[in-house]
Amino acid sequence: MNVFDHIATQISGGKKLFAVLIDPEGIEFSAFARLVDQASQAHVDLFLLGGSNVSNDIMSDLISHIKQFSDIPCLIFPGDITQIDASADALLFLSLISGRNPEYLIGKHVEAAAKLKDMDLEVIPTGYILVESGNLTSVQYVSQTLPIPRDQTELAVSTALAGKMLGMKMIYLEAGSGAKESIPLEMIEEVKKQVSLPLFVGGGLRTGEQIKKVLNAGADIVVIGNAFEEEPDLIYDFSAIIHSFNEKQKV
Repeated sequence: MNVFDHIATQISGGKKLFAVLIDPEGIEFSAFARLVDQASQAHVDLFLLGGSNVSNDIMSDLISHIKQFSDIPCLIFPGDITQIDASADALLFLSLISGRNPEYLIGKHVEAAAKLKDMDLEVIPTGYILVESGNLTSVQYVSQTLPIPRDQTELAVSTALAGKMLGMKMIYLEAGSGAKESIPLEMIEEVKKQVSLPLFVGGGLRTGEQIKKVLNAGADIVVIGNAFEEEPDLIYDFSAIIHSFNEKQKV
């Protein structure tokens, strides 16, 4: 299955997708296994798997478990080249286009290129845009880059447009792990209006009401991670909200 074509086809048909982000570094295996099972029951659309300091051995084991107990596509959300694993369905080739650290704009990608060339792994170029969220997030700390200010919608739009012109296939608006606030709705709306690419929105989403608002603003793929660490059963509620939204769009 070509994952990008699968995502793009569903989005072009008006469907919103639900992605569960799993950081292997912050979850015990028993909790991970339960989350995979719950995601399957809730009909989650995508798994994003990765973190800042995760070994390849752990990634391989977790991907193997997902494949064994679920048919949900598993996409690597890499924090480092060591997390690349050919057993995943695809890799988000993230370029931190909101920052000016060359390592995360192109440096890590050059390191990974030769390894990826020899792998049977779908690579999806994705423009990664970090947005100010009210506190210092792990993405900001690790990448040593400044996020786009929350009130600079035009800058976010221009950054996303530049990503599209550089050949990115998707855009990811990120408030960051542990974000105090989610992406401003006006920013989501304007980026989606100006940039005709699948749009991920993640970070700081903890309630059903927030999810409804980002869907209405134009998010194509809602990404939730930290919320499930404290309340795992929220996955059913959030999935129901997204499925209900999709059903209403058909009417």
